[in-house]
Amino acid sequence: MSEDRSIRDVRLEKLARMREMGCDPYAVEQFVSTDSVRGLLEGFEEGKPVSLAGRVVSYRLMGKAGFAHLSDGEGRIQGYFRKDDLGETGWELFGLLDIGDHVGIEGELFVTKTGESSIHVKTLTPLSKALHALPLGKTKTELDAEGNEVTAQWYGLTDTEQRYRHRHLDLLCNPEARAMLLNRARLVQAVREFMNARGYLEVETPLLQLEAGGAAARPFVTHYNAYDLDVKLRISLELYLKRVLCGDVPKVYEIGRVFRNEGVSNRHNPEFTLLEFYEAFIQLEDVMEIVEGLFRDVCQKVFGSAIVRLPVEIDFSKPWRRANLLDLLEEHAGVRPEELGDLESAKRAMDRVGLPTEKEANLGGIVEKLLERFVEPTLIQPTFVVGYPIETSPLAKKDPARPGFTRRFEGYVMGREICNAFSEINDPLDQRERFEQQVRERAAGDDEAHPMDEEFLYALECGMPPAGGCGIGIDRLAMILTGAEVMREVILFPTMRPTSSSGEAESETE
Repeated sequence: MSEDRSIRDVRLEKLARMREMGCDPYAVEQFVSTDSVRGLLEGFEEGKPVSLAGRVVSYRLMGKAGFAHLSDGEGRIQGYFRKDDLGETGWELFGLLDIGDHVGIEGELFVTKTGESSIHVKTLTPLSKALHALPLGKTKTELDAEGNEVTAQWYGLTDTEQRYRHRHLDLLCNPEARAMLLNRARLVQAVREFMNARGYLEVETPLLQLEAGGAAARPFVTHYNAYDLDVKLRISLELYLKRVLCGDVPKVYEIGRVFRNEGVSNRHNPEFTLLEFYEAFIQLEDVMEIVEGLFRDVCQKVFGSAIVRLPVEIDFSKPWRRANLLDLLEEHAGVRPEELGDLESAKRAMDRVGLPTEKEANLGGIVEKLLERFVEPTLIQPTFVVGYPIETSPLAKKDPARPGFTRRFEGYVMGREICNAFSEINDPLDQRERFEQQVRERAAGDDEAHPMDEEFLYALECGMPPAGGCGIGIDRLAMILTGAEVMREVILFPTMRPTSSSGEAESETE
């Protein structure tokens, strides 16, 4: 065998031989599968006729007989193959199979001498030829000196970067990763069912926007050739959804992708999925009850219980704790509310507890830095933190009982922020003043300050009902409920650095 003859070369030769035999595995409309592995095993009936398609995940050839396990993605079952049953052509085809190939088989159910539920195969149809050795089981595929494939020690896909870059292999060979990713999809479905059942209307809003607003973030910029116009990818769903409220649609939501041109970390990804919902004539406390119900319902549907272990036990069937932000700062950071009365005293308090102050330009930023450093890690059980500063809440109504603060809460579970909610501003004059302040901050160098949005202000001036609204990051929700430590674990195809010219992947920063 030539030293540069690879496993792929050998499999291409097998493919050529299949085609010479008139059995092209890529031909169309050649096999109809009427059974599933789960259905066969759950309703096992010895002697029952079987028509099943799946991937070969184990393979043993022994003289004039052989065994192969087939997987259809939801389960696996053993097939028993004999030369006397398959005939010369069918038996040669069996000898040309490799782990990773897709095949269709017809036969009948039986139980082997070792007690394993199996299929006695009578006909074999190749459906796809895998040209690479796949890390599917407890074997590693190699070539011997004669060019035949042999199996060696246990092998699996453990390289983290390769798992993310080649997610199809991760789905095939890592059951835990597969379950996590599929549960994320089921979570999205359950969220949509919850919102629909409550009478919310799902809508779609633009991804390309002249002004990307609704959050404090830097947008991605692209160019609209038809209009010769620079536009931005949306960073939030909020402003367009509230325009729908202005059209007297009282309950509205969207689950969509948003884009924030910021760093990548274990808990942040520049492209992510966001749920936002808005309802007319409800208060902030009503939004809390909706969030509680959503978590309870989603956990029940996806995991079969409102109690999950992450790894501590979290009971979403109970009401969440309500806690005032300033009270939490006093409890965990030792900063009293009176120390946060003005910018200079707040900086002194910040310096006293060991946090840098040189970049802080407003009171709200200091309050949220203290929250992030001292309070968030303590919020393990579900908690609503209520009452955020006006400087960092440009879309939330002022709290009439506390000057300088707003009617806003954030929800936390396992020390992570999971949602952000407001009593929405519907006073167009107040909203304009907030935007003008944000524009001044942007001019002073804050490139994440909110832009002026005259179209949104015009909608408010036409009249928006009082409303409550909330945003929930779907990726963060999936992380928390599945126990994932890294956000990429719950994103099917995370953005990766391109491979270098040598074909090797550049290292990823986590």
